[in-house]
Amino acid sequence: MRSPARLALPFAATLLAACTAGAERAPDAGLAHAATRDTVTAAGAVTSVGAAETAAPLVASPAVRALYVNRWAAQSPKRMRGLIAVADSTEINALVIDMKDEFGLNYRSTDPAIQKNAGNAGVIPNLKTLLDTLKAHDILPIARLVVFKDSVAARVNPGETIRRQDGSAWRDKQGLAWVNPYSPAIREYNIRVAEELVKLGFGEIQFDYIRFPEPYKSLPPQVFPNANGVDKPQALADFLKQAKARLNKLGVRSTADIFGLVTTVRGPLEIGQEWEKVSPVTDVLLPMVYPSHYPRGSFGVARPNAEPYKIIYAAINRARERDVKLGVTTAEHVRPWLQAFTLGQPHYDASHIREQKRAVYDAGYDGWVLWHPGSKYEIFLPALEKTLVSRKKAAGATAAGGE
Repeated sequence: MRSPARLALPFAATLLAACTAGAERAPDAGLAHAATRDTVTAAGAVTSVGAAETAAPLVASPAVRALYVNRWAAQSPKRMRGLIAVADSTEINALVIDMKDEFGLNYRSTDPAIQKNAGNAGVIPNLKTLLDTLKAHDILPIARLVVFKDSVAARVNPGETIRRQDGSAWRDKQGLAWVNPYSPAIREYNIRVAEELVKLGFGEIQFDYIRFPEPYKSLPPQVFPNANGVDKPQALADFLKQAKARLNKLGVRSTADIFGLVTTVRGPLEIGQEWEKVSPVTDVLLPMVYPSHYPRGSFGVARPNAEPYKIIYAAINRARERDVKLGVTTAEHVRPWLQAFTLGQPHYDASHIREQKRAVYDAGYDGWVLWHPGSKYEIFLPALEKTLVSRKKAAGATAAGGE
């Protein structure tokens, strides 16, 4: 890895694919509802949530072992039946479902503040029926929400985007505009989406793209309206703190995806993610510790992709150590994303999943999520146990054969 002493770490293109594992991942009237707190009930009725609302207790649950379900798989009843069958016959007890991604929403909102940002990439048919089915099968539905890489909201709300120095919208290398993480309206929009999904039946919210776009030298400088001297790590922490407070009131956990490098690099990355800032304001952090995304030589490993145990153990054990220093003692506060895809050599199969799982357990945690960009897990199924049994070791213990 590059020197961890650097506070602004430049990113290689392969590292920046981590959010999606190579699949990537004046105030507008439609977002100007930050002064109100309306939520949508499961029946679709809008109800006001006042400041005096009593916080609902967070529901205790076992360790989460989940599969990622992309937009298109979630829209297919056949694909969903297959994924439910996998959960019924293995240790899988949760599905992380794309409900808001770079294509917009994956459901039909009844909230006027949300509807105009929906996009046109289709929605999950009969979402309420699907959620009821997951509940009947004891499967936790987790809603994944892409936050700041939101080309639909950027197009509909041009006044809420990251700017260039000339005042025009800044665009990334894909030509996409990003919404401004400092915008109160953008923050409120995303939290309203999360609240609505909880009311519909999701048991946990997972925020992705909790970051700023990478500032490539080949692109114009980024300008952030409303920054007011607040640095990037604090801006992300402020959003997550606000989201956690409101979602905890509804009795669900607020979680966030972060780059795997965040667990071991000292200080903030250029994109604003810093462990010490985001850890205290989330119920769960999900570092994307895909071995294929680590540079050669990371943790003394010549070919990280070929030794997934060593990479993941080092990254997750360091996350645990940093949480201890912060006084964050919540069980299962770290739940890593594991690599269920092939990027380079070797070709990944069930044996590589087993090694990644073992690394998580040896680092002191029980939960994880498998990522395949197409949500196709057939070749990895032999790595899944038939039932969910705790496998984690005493915090930080290293099993034989580890690093």
